[in-house]
Amino acid sequence: MNAEIISVGTELVLGQVVNTNVPLLAKTLAKLDIAAPYQVTIKDERQQIEDAIEAAWRRADLIFVCGGLGPTADDVTLKSTAAALNTSLTTDQKHWQWIKQVFKRRQIKLLNENIQQARYLTGGQPLANPAGLALGSWYSTDGRVVVVLPGPPAEFKAMLEKSVEPRLVATFGSGQRIASRTMNFLGRPESTLMEEIGEATKKFSQVTVTSYVQPSRIQVRLTVPDLSASEAERVLGATADAILKVDRQYFFGFGDNCSLVNQVVSLLKKQGKTITGAESLTGGMFQSTICSVPGASNVFNGGFVTYAASAKEKLLGIASEIINQHGVVSAETAQAMAENSREKLDADFGLAFTGVAGPDALEGQVAGTVWLGLAVRGQQTQTKLLHLPEYSGRQEIRNLSVQYGLQMIYQQLRE
Repeated sequence: MNAEIISVGTELVLGQVVNTNVPLLAKTLAKLDIAAPYQVTIKDERQQIEDAIEAAWRRADLIFVCGGLGPTADDVTLKSTAAALNTSLTTDQKHWQWIKQVFKRRQIKLLNENIQQARYLTGGQPLANPAGLALGSWYSTDGRVVVVLPGPPAEFKAMLEKSVEPRLVATFGSGQRIASRTMNFLGRPESTLMEEIGEATKKFSQVTVTSYVQPSRIQVRLTVPDLSASEAERVLGATADAILKVDRQYFFGFGDNCSLVNQVVSLLKKQGKTITGAESLTGGMFQSTICSVPGASNVFNGGFVTYAASAKEKLLGIASEIINQHGVVSAETAQAMAENSREKLDADFGLAFTGVAGPDALEGQVAGTVWLGLAVRGQQTQTKLLHLPEYSGRQEIRNLSVQYGLQMIYQQLRE
């Protein structure tokens, strides 16, 4: 069977917003052996929406209309979809009462237009929104199904996983499911990584191996066609083991949503360890990243942002002789920052960042030159020099510095 994805949003057409919903939906459909050969993007215009649905009706069994379910004047998706299907809209009174309660609790003025978010296609079923206000719609007629979903990525993802995918499995599941496993790596060029993985997986001819470069990692996806659950698990497990034999030092976890910071905080909690940070070029980004994980207060009490050399001396007590002799962008300064921060807060780990985010050079060092320091209670302090690509820009250099710092901790905790 075929599906078609219609993304509604003038901001998408103009390139002002990146559409992350389509890849997520297409991947979900692929798992269920449902193809989505047509994927179109249109403006928030009633006639365009009606025309797109009519075109999809001629070539798809399953039609997704995504975006434009808010309460504002340009949110015309639901009305336009109803017109294209020759139906009307129904207000879910229970959901409308819930919306009223939300606005009252948040002390926000409720507008009459907000009732749009409690409506769905008459003759269909409302789809619950676990992460927002607007209902979705599941509408079936003449052997076809039309699914209407909101555009905000957090709402879209939650509704797809909780409200839509179970219905898709029950309604369209062929019994053939594509099994996959995602592995996450950092610190290896994609070409080198995939060459090594290709050699390691030669004997697993039924497994397709693909890579996807993201800002803070390289994701490697292993995919096998229709197999029993136990056989797919066996094949994917054996393939992953073969890969880890050659690239374990760059690997940090399985799963599409795996992140280094989650792995690090989880291991710190399990081992009852604490961490602090001393940051120069990253300006608090490492500490903010740690605090983004629920439960971070169990492993992190505080840290230091010492952007200027004088702050390194005053807040961390680093001897001026170290900075004068070696410079702020040096192994010696990174080591002192890590050790002094750890000692001052009596943490098990102290992680330091000092370097050049750019675009200008500093102390004769080009942008992308970064020193990391990792002090561990009872162990000798480690330092690491990074040569990050200066062309990637200031913010990306800072982000990558944090990720490589997290990798140092992860490797220490994993040992």
